[in-house]
Amino acid sequence: MSDPSAHHVGITVADLDRAVDFYTETFGFDIVAEFAVGGDAFAEAVAVDDASAAFAHLDAGDIVLELVAYDPAAPGEAPELNHRGATHLGLSVDDVAAFHADLDDDVETLSPPRTTESGTTILFVRDPEGNLIEVLDA
Repeated sequence: MSDPSAHHVGITVADLDRAVDFYTETFGFDIVAEFAVGGDAFAEAVAVDDASAAFAHLDAGDIVLELVAYDPAAPGEAPELNHRGATHLGLSVDDVAAFHADLDDDVETLSPPRTTESGTTILFVRDPEGNLIEVLDA
């Protein structure tokens, strides 16, 4: 067996174009690939009847951020951090306060930047789909 290594972090979204715009504009990520996948093998692999999906891969530094919009789409709710199975994307920046100050007014934050007991300054924001992103000091 080969040693596993990280390939990407995936986030399912309803509106791929809106999500791509958010991550490229807010975080400056570059698009590295856009493609679609469908067919029986894909539907069976993801266990969604008749599924197909559009994908965008973004260069997020040490990882690839994979945004995926499924057809058919299923409804969902914005995740809460304290719920079992909750996930979030963690991104580091040089200065959380400066990043916060430069955010567009329509970007939802859970609170202003806060320095925790560990000494790390954190800020949680939501993407347009409600997915959580933790921004922390590099």
